[in-house]
Amino acid sequence: MKLLVVEDERRMLELLHRGLSEDGHSVACAVDGSAGLQMVRNNNFDVVILDVMMPKMDGFELARQMRSENNVTPLLMLTAKDSVPDIVNGLDLGADDYMTKPFSFEELLLRLRAVRRAAIAPRTTQLRAGGLLLDVATRKVSRGGVRISLTRTEYSLLERLMRDAGKVVSREILIASSGREMGSNTLDAFVRLLRHKVDCNSNIDDDNHSERRKLIHTVRGVGYVVRSDHQA
Repeated sequence: MKLLVVEDERRMLELLHRGLSEDGHSVACAVDGSAGLQMVRNNNFDVVILDVMMPKMDGFELARQMRSENNVTPLLMLTAKDSVPDIVNGLDLGADDYMTKPFSFEELLLRLRAVRRAAIAPRTTQLRAGGLLLDVATRKVSRGGVRISLTRTEYSLLERLMRDAGKVVSREILIASSGREMGSNTLDAFVRLLRHKVDCNSNIDDDNHSERRKLIHTVRGVGYVVRSDHQA
């Protein structure tokens, strides 16, 4: 991939440049937001890795400027700003993913590939997982042909999980995707309610069994993942 890293901390910039280059990527660098904006205006990148706290123009403003100019280059924010309002702000401004420092380089590589795949994948309004159907256009959810009624928060959490079906979604990203401020315990409570509606016993089942396969799984200390039991 052709990548742009916008990062003002020299040691971090060198680390990212070296690691990403060794992984086979073409890497360009900018040391402040203003320089980064000029580079995305003048070049085509597959993904931009973006710090937030930078001189001249911070990462939030850079993201806002890019999206206001209809630049749809995928953005992965990589920053020490880890509060829920910061994550919500970054995603609302158009970031495709949000990682906090310190971070695992292996996870960064995985997230980069995921962001790139999502950018080039054909757009669809329907998300499917284990017989569960979510229509993004109508916000309708059903399983086995049976309509499931969700609150706005439950729907937001399920949509994020289904967009990354098969992959673990962190608690921080889920909280940010919910569109509201909540603590970790509140997130757990919402997921329990969502599980009850999606995974509850039913006479209508994906495989004509008396009990639905469990779809929403907990990954302790990390977050949640949507996958059917045979994928676990």
